Amino acid sequence: MQLLLDTHAFLWWLAGDPNLSTAAKKAIGSERNTVFVSAVSAWEITTKHRLGKLPGGGTVAADVAGTIVSQNFVAMPVSVRHGQAAGALPGPHRDPFDRMLIAQALLDMLTLVTNERAFDFYGVARLW
Repeated sequence: MQLLLDTHAFLWWLAGDPNLSTAAKKAIGSERNTVFVSAVSAWEITTKHRLGKLPGGGTVAADVAGTIVSQNFVAMPVSVRHGQAAGALPGPHRDPFDRMLIAQALLDMLTLVTNERAFDFYGVARLW
């Protein structure tokens, strides 16, 4: 299975946070799955840390790429195609980080690891 981690799932995985579901932990930890972390998550983590909304995220924010590699995950770039798809998504969901992750999951046929039920509106494959 090919997984795309929502930013909170990535951070919870790193922290060993009990809020990460058992199914998500098993899927992320399975060597049979490829786990992607989007450049969008790097942007979100760094932005939120800079704004003081992610006070414990300094180490990750300082080296998101290195953190991704240390977990044997794959960094996923954002393409023009992703940007166009995110901008064209219907519905009231306004978070630009979420919209891009949804677009990436849909276009690249990835299962999005997130607890965000609002994503179901977009028909994205979601694991939680």
